[in-house]
Amino acid sequence: MHRPAHRQVHRPVPNIDITGNRFAELGVPENLVQLLAAQGVIEPFPIQEATLPDSLAGRDVLGQGQTGSGKTIAFALPLVARLAAKQVSPMRGRPRALVLVPTRELATQVAAVIAPLAAAYQMSTVTVFGGVTHGAQRKAFADGVEIVVACPGRLLDHMKQGDVSLDRIEICVLDEADHMADQGFLPMVKRILDKTPAGGQRMLFSATLAGGVDTLIARYLERPVSHAAAIEPPALLEHRVLVVEEGDRLMEIAKMARAGRVVVFTRTKHRAKQLAKKLDAAGVGAVDLHGNLSQNARERNLAAFTSGKATALVATDIAARGIHVDDVPLVVHADPPVEHKAYVHRSGRTARAGAAGQVVTIVTPEQAAEVRLLLKKAGVTATWEGIVVHPGASAPRSAAPTRSSSRGNSRPPARPGARSRKAARSFGKGR
Repeated sequence: MHRPAHRQVHRPVPNIDITGNRFAELGVPENLVQLLAAQGVIEPFPIQEATLPDSLAGRDVLGQGQTGSGKTIAFALPLVARLAAKQVSPMRGRPRALVLVPTRELATQVAAVIAPLAAAYQMSTVTVFGGVTHGAQRKAFADGVEIVVACPGRLLDHMKQGDVSLDRIEICVLDEADHMADQGFLPMVKRILDKTPAGGQRMLFSATLAGGVDTLIARYLERPVSHAAAIEPPALLEHRVLVVEEGDRLMEIAKMARAGRVVVFTRTKHRAKQLAKKLDAAGVGAVDLHGNLSQNARERNLAAFTSGKATALVATDIAARGIHVDDVPLVVHADPPVEHKAYVHRSGRTARAGAAGQVVTIVTPEQAAEVRLLLKKAGVTATWEGIVVHPGASAPRSAAPTRSSSRGNSRPPARPGARSRKAARSFGKGR
């Protein structure tokens, strides 16, 4: 059951030796350093190392970093530290800090990081998004919640109904700003930020400045300090493209899903629902994750995948930036994404924290040229297998199976005309 509000009694933080701890050297309060150390978080990621001195000092910050670069802790620590340094009583319907995110899953993930840090100072956190009733969120506002992690649409609903006022916001964070732009949320974001006091601290974190993000920076951040922490592609991440006929797509996905845990991405909600059902019927424990599910269903399905009860999670792009599940060795693009940024964020569900991972894109011969261009824009070198289609070719060519290397190289394809289309189709089925 979803519990959006987090208010805990202050408990002593663990007494851990933090001598030489880099977070402490960056100015993070000892209580928070102790809490991080208790979770095994001792060394800051580059985006955290770069931004913390400025964000802890109260400056407006623009942080650029890819998925998995550690942005959540980068803004959670200064948010909690700065609120805690100014002890004031909670007020009904008037929070002190706001974090705006594009998806429910990301809201839950961000709140899970902030809540235990805030609880050390007896501050409460609430997540605000659609798909659940207004009641629990309304009660949290009435109780005087200090930190709000929200999706723009539902927050505007509460503002319109008079449940919450933003006139007391001291710190505002925009997380995954480029994704909010992609989803058309920027007009909502502007309406929300216009209701926050001028002069408060504002932090914006984004992978890119596309889609109008730069206009938000110009309008709402005052002399921001800009930090970019590009992360290298994981050394143990392998990219493959498997070209098959449309009728073989399900069989190939099921084959891979039977071998271990996999996140499978589709372009539409309907496709995610139907593919999960078909995989389940084929003997693969599968659950779906998309916007048509209730919040309880989303959490139930994600829990089933996290626990291992289900081995396949079939999701739309909503999950690419909103979930984190450890030990996912394989991501499958059942439908190639529309644009390269989606490919990068989908693929970021594997090869995390130094683990090995593989990304497989399933395409038909007709989609091959589109996917080649997409991979080029994403800066990815992939091994092509199955019915390989070369640029400019009018008909598919067959290729012997290629043995992938960690560098993504492949052996040259077979000579043109080496197999008939029928033989190539049979080869695709046999992979």
